[in-house]
Amino acid sequence: MATPKSAADGSDRLHTQPDPHTAGTGGQAAKLKDMTNTLQNTLRHHPVVLEQQAQRAQDVQLRIADWITAFAGSMNFVYIHIALFTLWMLFIESKPWPTLTLIVSLEAIFLSTFVMIGQNRQGAFQQAKADHDFTEQELKTNTQLTREIHALTTELHNRLLARH
Repeated sequence: MATPKSAADGSDRLHTQPDPHTAGTGGQAAKLKDMTNTLQNTLRHHPVVLEQQAQRAQDVQLRIADWITAFAGSMNFVYIHIALFTLWMLFIESKPWPTLTLIVSLEAIFLSTFVMIGQNRQGAFQQAKADHDFTEQELKTNTQLTREIHALTTELHNRLLARH
């Protein structure tokens, strides 16, 4: 049964009764479960995602590029353009719409630039994530190798002691 208790640091935390399956382990499994839940709540995203978000939040140019890219990739952008082009063609300029053609061409140049900016950022993100994942995998492999070396060393030590 859960009861709120005040911790030593003054924060109110929810304490639970130990799980009967973990009672023999001194509640360490319950502590591990609590720590895992806390970590999952804290890190809902990959560390590379959090780093990229922090970088984009600090740079005004990147925030503007994010906003333009998000807007240009939305249906609102399409609807606004349909309305503006229709109004322009019907009321502002007669055929063959040379000014509208110029405006649309310039807009296409800028939008393609934002697409390339987005692709470059996505490529940098993927590379950073791959580097992070590679490092994490290397750490796991090194930890496993260290455990195996320890087990072999222990076994060798026990065999040598058994001879004497």
